[in-house]
Amino acid sequence: MGNFLAGKVVAVTGAGRGIGRAVALAAAAEGARVVVNDYGVSVDGGSPTSDVADAVVKEILAAGGEAVAVADDISSMAGGQRVVDVALSSYGRLDGVVCVAGILRERMLFNMSEEEWDPVVATHLKGTFTVFRAASAVMRKQGSGSLIGFTSGNHQGSVSQANYSAAKGGIISLVRSAALGLHKYGVTANAVAPVARTRMSANVPMELKEIGEPEDVAALVVYLLSSRAQQEGITGQVYTIAGPKIAVWAQPRELRAAYAEGAGWTPERIADFLPGSVGVDPMPLLAQVEAMARAAGEKGRPNA
Repeated sequence: MGNFLAGKVVAVTGAGRGIGRAVALAAAAEGARVVVNDYGVSVDGGSPTSDVADAVVKEILAAGGEAVAVADDISSMAGGQRVVDVALSSYGRLDGVVCVAGILRERMLFNMSEEEWDPVVATHLKGTFTVFRAASAVMRKQGSGSLIGFTSGNHQGSVSQANYSAAKGGIISLVRSAALGLHKYGVTANAVAPVARTRMSANVPMELKEIGEPEDVAALVVYLLSSRAQQEGITGQVYTIAGPKIAVWAQPRELRAAYAEGAGWTPERIADFLPGSVGVDPMPLLAQVEAMARAAGEKGRPNA
């Protein structure tokens, strides 16, 4: 057992499997008391069971750590509050929350139904909000704490996961908003965009050149939960970890700007001016999609 998180209480959602489980185990191994939350659903959000959360608690206890299970659905306000309430009733405080819980329902945008959109956004984005909302109220009074949301490189966009991408982009904005609003209270907020072998990554339709294991991601999360990260003032950041690689994403900023002279803009003036003066910021993923389409075309028409 280490002591990187000695004395801290940490709640982890989606902690029954994959990255969430690795984070819960790593936090416990570094001295944290852990609230293990998992609704226990399949990748698409069905067939809930509390067994997976209970199993991780047993692992932590067997290794000499302290943990309790919460099987609530964090896509509801009551579920998010329950995670925080169990931390307080069990351990008297809450120093960090890590929101890993997520599901997938893949479909092209023009075929996506409301039943495929709503649960994905609810689990990822609202599920992060419900826990952040409840935890931030506690951390504000404590004068310390760490909020960690899980995003994805897919926040840049996705061919067939508009629901997932929209939710992951929303999590980044939520994290940045939390960082701004809670800074004066000593609370940090950051996001992690992992690339690791999990149930979800098994469905990625291309081979990833840079990919690691859930334990790699857990190491970064433990650091972000730690007092050392708090002392460094790390907040409002988005980090990718993919095996040996750690990267930080740029903050949003204007790339180029131009100003109208005289009477202001008209559609015609914009058409003459914008392409050459303001231009575009090329989309790296669009180039990848086009390259994949070319490669598929050279091998014959791909199956629909």
